Amino acid sequence: MKPKSHDTNLRAKIRYMALWPAVLACAVMLHAQTHNESGAQTGLQSLMATFKSPPNDAKPMVRWWWFGPAVTKPELLRELQQMKQGGIGGFEIQPVYPLALDDPQTGFHNFKFLSPEFLDDVHFVAQQAHALGLRANLTLASGWPYGGPHTPVTDASCDIKLETTPLSTSTDSVAVPFLEHGESLIAVFTASSDWQDNSDAQPRMLPLPASGATRITLSAKSAGEGNVVLWFISSRTGQQVKRAAYGAEGFVLDHLSHQAVANHLKYVADPEIAAFGNDLPYSVFSDSLEVFGADWTPDLPQEFRQMRGYDLIPHLPELFTHDPSNQAMEFRHDWGLTLTQLVDKNYLEQINAWALAHHTLFRSQSYGFPPVSLSSNALVSLIEGEGPQWRRFSFMRWASSASHVYGHNITSSETWTWLHSPPFRATPLDMKNEADDFFLEGSNQFMAHGWPYSPPSAGEPGWNFYAAGAFNAHNPWWIVMPDVMRYMQRISWALRQGQPDNNVAVYLPEEDAWANFRPGLASITALMPRWITPAFTQAIEESGHNLDYIDAAAIAARGIHYPVLILPNVDRISPATLKLIQGYVTHGGKVIAVGQIPSQAPGYENHAQQSAEVAAEARALFGSGSNGNARLVPDAEALGEAINTAIPPDVHFAQPEPLVGFIHRKLSNADIYFIANTSNQPVSTEATFHDARPTAEWLNPDTGAVTHAAMHDSEIELNLAPYEARILLLHDGAAIGAPTLAEAGGAGNVLVDLSRNWQVRFNNGVDEKMPALASWTDNPKTLYYSGIATYNRTFDLSQKPASGLPVLLDFGQGTPIENPPHHMGTQALLDPPIHVAAVVYVNGQRAGSLWHPPYKLDVTSLLKQGSNTIELRVANTAINERAGEALPNYRLLWALYGRRFEPQDMNHLKPLASGLLGTVQLVAGGEQ
Repeated sequence: MKPKSHDTNLRAKIRYMALWPAVLACAVMLHAQTHNESGAQTGLQSLMATFKSPPNDAKPMVRWWWFGPAVTKPELLRELQQMKQGGIGGFEIQPVYPLALDDPQTGFHNFKFLSPEFLDDVHFVAQQAHALGLRANLTLASGWPYGGPHTPVTDASCDIKLETTPLSTSTDSVAVPFLEHGESLIAVFTASSDWQDNSDAQPRMLPLPASGATRITLSAKSAGEGNVVLWFISSRTGQQVKRAAYGAEGFVLDHLSHQAVANHLKYVADPEIAAFGNDLPYSVFSDSLEVFGADWTPDLPQEFRQMRGYDLIPHLPELFTHDPSNQAMEFRHDWGLTLTQLVDKNYLEQINAWALAHHTLFRSQSYGFPPVSLSSNALVSLIEGEGPQWRRFSFMRWASSASHVYGHNITSSETWTWLHSPPFRATPLDMKNEADDFFLEGSNQFMAHGWPYSPPSAGEPGWNFYAAGAFNAHNPWWIVMPDVMRYMQRISWALRQGQPDNNVAVYLPEEDAWANFRPGLASITALMPRWITPAFTQAIEESGHNLDYIDAAAIAARGIHYPVLILPNVDRISPATLKLIQGYVTHGGKVIAVGQIPSQAPGYENHAQQSAEVAAEARALFGSGSNGNARLVPDAEALGEAINTAIPPDVHFAQPEPLVGFIHRKLSNADIYFIANTSNQPVSTEATFHDARPTAEWLNPDTGAVTHAAMHDSEIELNLAPYEARILLLHDGAAIGAPTLAEAGGAGNVLVDLSRNWQVRFNNGVDEKMPALASWTDNPKTLYYSGIATYNRTFDLSQKPASGLPVLLDFGQGTPIENPPHHMGTQALLDPPIHVAAVVYVNGQRAGSLWHPPYKLDVTSLLKQGSNTIELRVANTAINERAGEALPNYRLLWALYGRRFEPQDMNHLKPLASGLLGTVQLVAGGEQ
């Protein structure tokens, strides 16, 4: 068979991927029911009106953990109704490990995963969700990754294993290693004992022993002191499904095997989708690929020969050398590329085709192990990411970049996975802090992680997942959940309008990553931080630009539609990709290479010839004879200046604000900028926008209100409280919104100080006067209280301020705190004046809620001259109640089901400050 070059395989993959965006666009259009219209089709007034009342499909959804599974229909219905009341748009069913033992006295029972009882509950939920207008989603598994009792060891996740047998001069035969069920011997070599560190030591391949043989005979040439026999074994990782429900235990399946995936679809997906009946799920879901160590499949030798055109068996020792030669790295590249193409074909494509055939959409977190590429995301209908790391390489930007390149308008995110541990510790401010990071990375659909199903028998605050937030109605601060969700919903909808407008594309050196694979570490995303460092990412962001990732397959399938392309220390690149970049430069594109210019072609076959071609073309592109659109800079420190030489900043701040981020969407007649202060310090500066327009207006994601943005020439005033975010709308028409409070009211004057003499009533029966504001934990009666306290008092307003002058209820800004050591997950580093949320009523009318800075409310229209009443319903977290209780003991549960989880960060719980702290003032004028 004639060897196939890397370019030939790349072109084949590209032709296939190029078909997918059109197919998927049709599917998404049929199912997603989004309300996206370009700026050319939607008037600005309609856009602003829809922003105030956005469509339901922009609401966050939740991952719904069914523990056991042990659920009852009345409780399922109650929790569905609570989701709807809380402003949540839907859910994803994920059955996980049991939390309680069967009890015949109470009727509590854990039903097996996929049992008739479980499937009947799925059917019930599908019907009720449809009636309530909630979107139902389904994980095609229990726990993660896919697998379970239907996965025999012969379909289990696979790895390549090396065993060695030392030899002596008297040795003339050695025992064949014991092979476990599911294992097979791939190849046998002899070598000197230093073969892994000695590039001159070439292992010599021996014939495979006959079937059933227990020993092999060695020749005199092979035997000898200091030599070894190398046994290469197709083995099984042994990984078990994580957090499996009762009856879902078993091996993780081989994601590279068509048979193993088809088996899973038959035994798990088919009965689950059938349970939905006519109320089909919006999507079916695959979690992040965490099949650790997966780097082989039994069919790999045949697949490799077909895809690469040569035999991999003679090269197996090159996978295990400690300091691989260039030849070994090119073989490793081909091995890694083949793994990627197999997981694409046998896992992503197969499941996506199954989903479309069943009239639903496949939503996938396509990163991790085994080694999917950025363009693997083009093979699924709905792309999802996770991780709020907007200032370094992130899985979220990996996902949103694929969406931007391949034309998907919606990118979901698994959000709040590790938010301010332990469970029930996270506050709405913590939620907002992390959510804003996700928006900056391109997410515009949240999948909250998550909602624990909790029966009445579990008490308060009920069950929780072992290591994640709990965002259900058992949180005392649930009273502001509709407002929290509406904030997310408005921004999600706004960031679906128009088209993404990131100026910088970062070429992912996937070819270099494949070449750096080794057994046990075969993952592109695990290796990307070598090239996409925090300093590299921050240099781009701090130069006033946002970025997307792009790879070779995406460039060939979709082109380069960015003003600037950056190559981060790229060594390997195919001649075909380099030619496309040359054409991009010829037509005005700007390319910046960081650290080095490419010098090698990827892949084993024809490597020297193609590498010489790459090196010559790269020198010509970046040399003195180029047209000036290609430039080499030494490191990330020089990158920002190089980008701004190539293109002006999209956003320029009057002084550096590294913790203020933005993301830009372009409409035909307007520009939308989401701008977020991710720090615990206020920001006051001026910002200049490259896409300047004569009219600038703020869209308030809390209220939906539209106000003027103060402008001085081309500069826009930017005053952000800690962790505050806003949406800026730039357009060419007349101003639509009202003047800002700052323009109307100046600095502000204190009318009434309301910091003393409150009557406070707790839901546990405690009712007392509070002469000065203090934490609930200062009172032994409320030390371990979690819930709501109602603050009441009256005040006199001798005269209302002049007409047009706003009156604000101001609680103060809060105090920055230090980042605590060894804490898990995102945490807002601010000691707020309200612990942790409040709903405000003035003269019996709801004024609004307060759960993040700025802690101010406009109450102008609710005040009257003379006597006024004010009521504050203040809620804390559930941690105080938890701190006063003994922790659960899972000894008997684990004895029966095994230790399927470990509660995290539950030691040393203590009550946290709660209630109103600081000052409460009525202020005339000032900025909200």
